[in-house]
Amino acid sequence: MTDALKRLSDEGVAIWLDDLSRKRITSGNLAELIDSSHVVGVTTNPSIFQKAISGGDGYEQQLRDLAVRRVTVEEAVRMITTSDVRDAADILRPVFDATGGQDGRVSIEVDPRLAHDTEATVAEAKQLAWLVDRPNTFIKIPATRAGLPAITEVIGLGISVNVTLIFSLERYREVMTAYLAGLEKAKAAGLDLSKIRSVASFFVSRVDTEIDKRLAKLGGDEADRLRGRAALANARLAYQAFEEVFSSDRWAALDKAGAHKQRPLWASTGVKDPAYKDTLYVDELVAPGTVNTMPEATLEATAARGEITGDTVRGRYEEARADLDALARLGISYDEVVQLLEDEGVEKFEASWTDLLTSTEAELKRLAPAEA
Repeated sequence: MTDALKRLSDEGVAIWLDDLSRKRITSGNLAELIDSSHVVGVTTNPSIFQKAISGGDGYEQQLRDLAVRRVTVEEAVRMITTSDVRDAADILRPVFDATGGQDGRVSIEVDPRLAHDTEATVAEAKQLAWLVDRPNTFIKIPATRAGLPAITEVIGLGISVNVTLIFSLERYREVMTAYLAGLEKAKAAGLDLSKIRSVASFFVSRVDTEIDKRLAKLGGDEADRLRGRAALANARLAYQAFEEVFSSDRWAALDKAGAHKQRPLWASTGVKDPAYKDTLYVDELVAPGTVNTMPEATLEATAARGEITGDTVRGRYEEARADLDALARLGISYDEVVQLLEDEGVEKFEASWTDLLTSTEAELKRLAPAEA
């Protein structure tokens, strides 16, 4: 079942699970995926936690204890989510140790309502790192305008960061620049750069969803030809940018000081269009030194039907650029699409977080002891 996953791992792609719940932790399922499916990391986001906690499995006792203590709903949500991340990090600790800190990591995101507030994002990142208190944690910071200086500041404090919600090539370059600036701050502060890690989560499937919708409205042979090509083109050109930045003189100085490259992470790799092969964004984004974080359905599909044939990214940069140029000739604005997707991404995570607060507050009220 896992030959394709092994081949993917052997090609230099770290396989992470894009999901977490208390049931997955306590049932042994996460440990099983690590042992049998080459899973070496876990990512979470507000939508994942909203689904897990609203489902209720395994959270009743902690919710009851929190209700008895009459904590605020926001404190309750942070206690619950950081508990899950801490436990998952402990399960993944052997992977972390075996890979010298490269993998075996679990990501937890700052409150998405802070996405446009640099100072608050930094403060929350520090608080989350303290709450989880595990070396194999990534704090997720969105790649908004306000997020960029926060990335630099948090990396400069020696906290490892997963930069999320990256859609555009320009923003991705800004994220890498923010990472390098953070490493330089950490170095100036005398911190050990070898202890700092980062990944940059470049979102994939949502690009096709939005651009395919516009192609369908246009119609015609050229529009049909370009369906399902934009996301892969965008991601491949992101990898080209990664190669350029991490072969620069600026990077060389940090590399000499013991720093690690910020790996590209392919996020949103579950296929949204049933017309496409369910392993499309795995098979076609194989490149060394990357991460692919998959929902469980995509992980299982890759194990069963994945076609891992070697590097499918490098050597295809001209083709990728030609596809984006062809979209522009059809009148589809790349800049408009990627900005829309960033805005929608933040809004969706805010909505999930609000839903999570609402449902948790209802549970706290239900379980609270009666007034004397």
